[in-house]
Amino acid sequence: MTKRLRLVEQERYTFCYPARVEPRDISPGGHLGADNIVMLLSLARAYVFHSMGLAQEDLGDGVGIVMVDIAVNYKAEAFLFDEVAVDTQFGAFVQKGFSIYQRVRKGKKVLALAETGILTFDYRSRKVAPVPERFLKALAARRKE
Repeated sequence: MTKRLRLVEQERYTFCYPARVEPRDISPGGHLGADNIVMLLSLARAYVFHSMGLAQEDLGDGVGIVMVDIAVNYKAEAFLFDEVAVDTQFGAFVQKGFSIYQRVRKGKKVLALAETGILTFDYRSRKVAPVPERFLKALAARRKE
């Protein structure tokens, strides 16, 4: 058997995005599909940036994000019309990127854990760029709430 990557829940998540499992999200197996969990993570990420007055394509000074990797541990099923939540936390900051940690849950039951590697990217120069101060300040303000 191959070695599995095991993600760990974060102690704290700053953001929560509520969602409902829709008919389009159901796999042939009758539950929330693995691919649709990844789409749900992406949707939650977009709403998190929006809640801070930012956008994925502009965290400040025209610098946006590029997803460079993602790992997901699937833990439990969700079914049609289940109410779920995607909790999000930012961390592992380096000069030109960071990690996004997410947890998908139904009530207290964890459905999936995810970690996404993000590079910050200047779309004008088409090059990797430092993490914008505007984003860091917005995140710090949100964490104080």
